Amino acid sequence: QVQLVESGGGVVQPGGSLRLSCAASRISLNINSMGWYRQAPGKQRELVATMTSSGRTNYADSVKGRFVVSRDNAKKTVALQMNSLKPEDTAVYYCYAGTYVSGRWSDYWGQGTQVTVSS
Repeated sequence: QVQLVESGGGVVQPGGSLRLSCAASRISLNINSMGWYRQAPGKQRELVATMTSSGRTNYADSVKGRFVVSRDNAKKTVALQMNSLKPEDTAVYYCYAGTYVSGRWSDYWGQGTQVTVSS
């Protein structure tokens, strides 16, 4: 079974930075899309940033210019550098991996890591 293991969450003051990392294991397929989603209390899970295997990125408007997603296809890892953090960035952040094989798209999720932005 595919495993996505995240690390790097924590508590940071407004304006601070954090770096999240995620490593995928038990997957031999090419990971078409890899990145991050988040879910704040009482809200739906939302896209933060993803990157395709060819390097194309997709960011939520709320994080553009502050967050940077990167990945290593060979190592099957993805990272999220979060700068200029705001209290509204507080959420559980989930690592995401998507594969597309024989016309079927499959989604995989990590267990989530808490990010709290508070003074």
